[in-house]
Amino acid sequence: MPWLLAIVAYLLGSLSFAVLLGRWFGTGDPRLAGSGNPGATNMLRLAGRKAALLTLLGDLLKGLLPVLLARHFELPPAQQGWIGLAAVCGHLYPLYFHFRGGKGVATAAGLLLGLYWPAALLALAAWLLTFALTRISSLAALVATPLTLPLLAWQQPSLLLPITLLAALIVWRHRSNLCDLYAGRERHF
Repeated sequence: MPWLLAIVAYLLGSLSFAVLLGRWFGTGDPRLAGSGNPGATNMLRLAGRKAALLTLLGDLLKGLLPVLLARHFELPPAQQGWIGLAAVCGHLYPLYFHFRGGKGVATAAGLLLGLYWPAALLALAAWLLTFALTRISSLAALVATPLTLPLLAWQQPSLLLPITLLAALIVWRHRSNLCDLYAGRERHF
């Protein structure tokens, strides 16, 4: 059962709401414009608030629903974490979109929300504070995600490995942003 749910989670995670909504709103593939990232921030730049909000909601649900499904089948927290991680991997490397995906922050937030909602609230607070101070979305994600995910693992030690891997993947996907931040070229809002 866990393997089947992980496959379903990956396939669900592979749905790129930014690409689909870009087509729907007539703005085209967000991977080819703006920052080149198929996520809510780039959709805000390219298609406006409504498209960004729908992208955020879709990406969040991709992480939340598999975890809730795993919980429904009474799988232990560690397996829920691995299944949620499969959804994030689908977002990062989507089967349906030539493995060119987003950075996984919203999908990881959905996973956090399903595993342990206080950690999701802490991540949101860290993201909002960092964004309010800097107006840089990538920096907010880099502060919020890796710093709050270990707190979840500390609360539920069986989640240490999948959550650590999740944090590493998100930092890895933001490596170009890290270079731009270091060089002072990262985009502000």
